[in-house]
Order: sequence, then structure tokens, then C-alpha cells
Amino acid sequence: MAYPVGAVERAMKVQEIILRALSGELTWLQAADILGRSPRSIRRLRLRYERYGYDGLVDRRRQTPSPKRAPVAEVERMLHLYRAHYQGFNVRHFLRKARRDHGVPFCYAFVKTALQGAGLVPKQRARGRHRRRRAPRPCFGELLHLDGSRHHWLALVPEQWLTLLAVVDDATTQVLYAQLSERGESTVTVMTALRTVCTTWGLPGALYTDRAHWAAHTPVAGGAVDRTKLTQVGRALAQLGIEHILGYSPQARGRSERLNRTLQGRLSTSCAWPASPRSPRPIAICGSASCPTSMPSSATPPRSPPRPSSRSAALSSSRSSVIRTSGWSPATTPLSSMGS
Repeated sequence: MAYPVGAVERAMKVQEIILRALSGELTWLQAADILGRSPRSIRRLRLRYERYGYDGLVDRRRQTPSPKRAPVAEVERMLHLYRAHYQGFNVRHFLRKARRDHGVPFCYAFVKTALQGAGLVPKQRARGRHRRRRAPRPCFGELLHLDGSRHHWLALVPEQWLTLLAVVDDATTQVLYAQLSERGESTVTVMTALRTVCTTWGLPGALYTDRAHWAAHTPVAGGAVDRTKLTQVGRALAQLGIEHILGYSPQARGRSERLNRTLQGRLSTSCAWPASPRSPRPIAICGSASCPTSMPSSATPPRSPPRPSSRSAALSSSRSSVIRTSGWSPATTPLSSMGS
């Protein structure tokens, strides 16, 4: 296997320094300083030189051609798949479907580089972290996020605006409820979502929302919330013993905002294409048998498992750190496939 000239010259320099150190002309610390390596790395190079000779000093990652090179035919097939069938998909969504439906073997980094090099996916500047992310809650059901996203969700009806109301668990990032509505975020749609979640999964410990009109009363726009005047949703949460946490910025609602961005990039594009034979069952919110599931399969297990308890005991407790239910049955959720 051939090597580029730079790799050969580098190996010759390493050999020269090691020989000078072995002869006593240089100390091993001086050899490490000359080569820009740590003493531990120099010891490994010495061992490889004593065992394999000059060939042990050559960087095998710089072989020409690389032994890990991708077949050109497979790369062309992947680019053709994206150009012909998945135009508009983001890289992660395309890779998931390509692996599942077409047997594409490449990793995410290679696929992203190939699509950007072919001009099929735009290059984006890396976003810096504006603030430190909060650690997720340890128990499933300890904290739920509820938020609505107004978007052109139906790709076949691009002029129609709909609002997707979603509830996601903080510990596992599992979607517990999602429903498209033409009414937007209203008291009726929010109460329907809360009723479905509570009757299906149980009572959560806390609910995180924004400061919409249905969530809190704000006397002055952009000002503090008046906690003495509860909305219908606020009164319902107080009677059930659920803590209501209000977010004051989109950054504070990072879990739900990232979920909305993921769904906007996947759901509308997935509904535009026919389902393949190996696609999972459709999502309930789409109402179409041709719309495959588009949620990512990255749900993480909670750090602490939930401890089911009776509803009466949970309601009498001051604050429970797990979902409180008398009949926990995840199979009855309307969107159980979205979290899988």
C-alpha cells in the first residue's frame, strides 16, 4: 500500500529522532519535545519501532488509497436517492430513512459532507451555546412540556396554516401527545391535550408552558404574570396538584422549541411522500395512511424509574417526583409510535 510523500518524510524524521535517543545523544524528553509528542506517545513509537521496524512508524491512516474509502457506486446511489426522492429533507432525517428503506451503510458525518459537497444541502454556520442547558429531570413524568407551533404542516396543502400542539416528557424526550388544530392555541385545545395525557399516562408532577393567554394573566405586555388571577387551565392544574411553571423566553423552553424545529423539518416532508413497505404505522395526527412516522428514535431512558402509586395517595402528597396514576398504560396513547 502506497503512502504520500509527506507521510514518508514524517516517518523518516521520527526514525532519526528515535535512533538519536536510543544512542544516548538525546533524552526521551528532548525527543518528545522535538517531535511535538507527549512522553507516552514517544514510548509507544519506540515500542512499535523495536517490534515492526520502519513500517511501524508510518501513519497507516494516510494510505493511498485509503482502506476505508467508500465505494463510488454507493455514493452515487445515495446522492441519486436524495436528489430524486428526498429533496428538502435534512441530513439526519434522510439518513434514517435511507438506512431503513434503502440499506445505505454510511455514517452521519460522511453523508452530511457528501450532500454538502454535491450542493444538495446548504452549509450552515455552527451555532454557539448562548446558555448552559438544564439537566433533564430524573423521573419520567416529573416534568412535561406543552407548546404549540404554527406552521405549514401539510406539504400537499402549503397555503394552509395549522397549529401542532405537543406534549413532551422532560426526562425521556418522548412525545406523549400531538394534535393538529385549526383553532391555534386555545383553552379548548389545551384542556383536550391535558385531559388526554392525564387519562392515558397519569398526573405529572409539573407542567412547563409559555405565557400565552390561556396559561397566565399578564396585565402589561412583557411584564410579570399576575399569579392571583388564574386562567381556566391554571385553576385546573391547581385543583389536580400539578405545578405550573412559566417560561419567559424561547431559550428557557429549549426542550419544546427543539421538538417543534424537529417536527417542522420532518413531519411536513414525510407527509409529502408515499410510505415504503418497511415504514412504521402512520402518525395519528396526520389522518393519512400514506404518512410514515417522522419522529427521531432518540428517546433516552429516565435516570430514575417511575414508581406507580394510587391516584388518591398521589393527590394528597405535597409534591410527587413521578407520574401519579392508578392505571399506567402506555399502549393507549394516541401517538405511542412517535416516541419509539
